[in-house]
Amino acid sequence: MGGRVCAQVLVVGGGPVGMLVAGELAAQGVDTVVLESGAVTVERPKATTLHARAVQCLARRGYFFGPGSVSGGGGGTVPFHFAGIPGLSITAPEREPGPILKCPQAELERLFEGRARSSGARVLRGHRVTGLVQDGDGVGVVAEAPQGRRRFSVGYVVGADGARSTVREMAGIASDVSAPTMSAMMGLVRIPDDQAVPVGWHRTPRGWLITKKGFDGHTLVHTLACGDGSSRRHVPLTLEELSSQVAWIVGHAVTMSAPRWLSRFSDFTRLARTYRAGRFFLAGDAAHVHFPIGGQGLSTGVLDALNLSWKLGLVVRGAAADGLLDTYGLERRPAAQKVVDNTRAQVALMGPGTELDSLRTLLTGLLESGRGNDFLSGMISAQDTVLPASPRYGSPHEGTFLHNIELITAKGPSDLIGLLGEGGEPLLLLFGEGGGRYAQTARAWERSLRVVRCRPAGLVPYSAVLVRPDGYVAWASDGGGPLADALAALFGAAPGPGPGPVPGLEEVPAPGPGAAPGLEGVPA
Repeated sequence: MGGRVCAQVLVVGGGPVGMLVAGELAAQGVDTVVLESGAVTVERPKATTLHARAVQCLARRGYFFGPGSVSGGGGGTVPFHFAGIPGLSITAPEREPGPILKCPQAELERLFEGRARSSGARVLRGHRVTGLVQDGDGVGVVAEAPQGRRRFSVGYVVGADGARSTVREMAGIASDVSAPTMSAMMGLVRIPDDQAVPVGWHRTPRGWLITKKGFDGHTLVHTLACGDGSSRRHVPLTLEELSSQVAWIVGHAVTMSAPRWLSRFSDFTRLARTYRAGRFFLAGDAAHVHFPIGGQGLSTGVLDALNLSWKLGLVVRGAAADGLLDTYGLERRPAAQKVVDNTRAQVALMGPGTELDSLRTLLTGLLESGRGNDFLSGMISAQDTVLPASPRYGSPHEGTFLHNIELITAKGPSDLIGLLGEGGEPLLLLFGEGGGRYAQTARAWERSLRVVRCRPAGLVPYSAVLVRPDGYVAWASDGGGPLADALAALFGAAPGPGPGPVPGLEEVPAPGPGAAPGLEGVPA
């Protein structure tokens, strides 16, 4: 049908990760197409948790908060769990959004799809990819659509097409896998009031029953039992089988009716050995699969999308060299490995029987004492993530996450979240009078970043800092080496400065007489 469709980037998979990639690329002016096999957004109960680092990075891209305003939240602490053991606390700093966002996956998908469409991305539903051929100039894509076969010519393909990724298979990307040790079932069912199971996590000598309130009087039921159930993974789950499993775990019959979304899964894990194969990229479940405990899967996919999209956008627009794309997998694969490892550890702790009771008691004590909380909290929420730093530079801030700070700019009060939310490019912040020389250096990379001279509300340990769109520090002036070297390493060799003043430099008025001499801050 029709002619060949051309685009700069094609995203396979229209779940939240794929739609987020598409929206971020389209917002940068990249011609983007999404191919999604489903006709509509599926309301099936899936992930509902976004952890702190994912929420913080989304806020920096203008989600959940109004861009260009003093947009930080109040941080705070919320209770959580580790392997079903209560006592874990997830904390976010002040001026950051709350540490956990509860939002159904389908709602996030609609939010991201709306951003993608409004930014110009073409979302084509009912399209199933059947062929991918890569050459030196791009990728040829064949898809089956409701109207027949369609062909696409694109520059890059992002596979966000789930655990059974077609892109991963056709790109020939191998994976490291581990066999399942647990079998699990899930279903949305009705349970009579006189047999209602309290909402929460219930452990017995035979396994686990986890219940949550569903909608329309339904209860979302999860079971977890020891044993490899992979031989039946393709057999549709029945209500009778789920009821039998629940009865065996809790020790008595529980009447269930009106089933919806019955499914089975396990703790099988897969981690792609590379996230890039030439012009192919993997993100989300296409790159990593693990047991869905701790609400980490959706957050990990969101962070994949935000890491890849700003880099791919710069390369497609010719504002960065191709080598920038290699840093995507170097940064995100270790993060996924940590999630795979900690979910496997949690599954091990959730084994039935009494042999793990002493270990669970020990961990409970560590959580209650607070001594184990910081480590586990940072790991689950991904707030412990530090990106690889260049050995050439000596700044202790490179690779760390820059938390939200209040700023005074030429346009008035703002903050880091607000500034990053105004555009999709890296941000060079210049503090104090010494920023002029850095602005001149940055002229040669004017297509790659935005330069803002501002004053922070408080002391900062450097006079200039380069912040990536996802909030991580790419370079800082306190031992970070020459700015030109850092920009060349990030974006590639400079094409050379243009004449005249620094394009895009946003000046800030000088401090008033109330400012302390030498203090890089807001006037008293």
